[in-house]
Amino acid sequence: MAALINHSVRRFLQTSARRAVQVQGPSAVSGGHEGGYKVWRNMTFFVAFPAIALCAVNCYLAHYSGHHERPPFVKYEYLRIRTKRFPWGDGNHSLFHNPHTNALPDGYEDEH
Repeated sequence: MAALINHSVRRFLQTSARRAVQVQGPSAVSGGHEGGYKVWRNMTFFVAFPAIALCAVNCYLAHYSGHHERPPFVKYEYLRIRTKRFPWGDGNHSLFHNPHTNALPDGYEDEH
């Protein structure tokens, strides 16, 4: 039994050492990727920042174009259910309540 375990351990060590030798190219910890940071720096400046700027311009133009009318209020029984009061304010408004876009269970605030 000891001979079988000894043989298995030797075999495992030989194959794992063989796999370690078969790795192609420099390893990540050896310092062989000296220019790798340049790729990420360039992607940050030439891809990420322009994408953020384009998204910001898109949001700005979409918000101030005037095409965001409020939908009419329809009182559905499965929406705006209040089984327990909110712990702030009057208990009926959510924490980030916007009276123009968020309806209460009875309708919009400025329509009352």
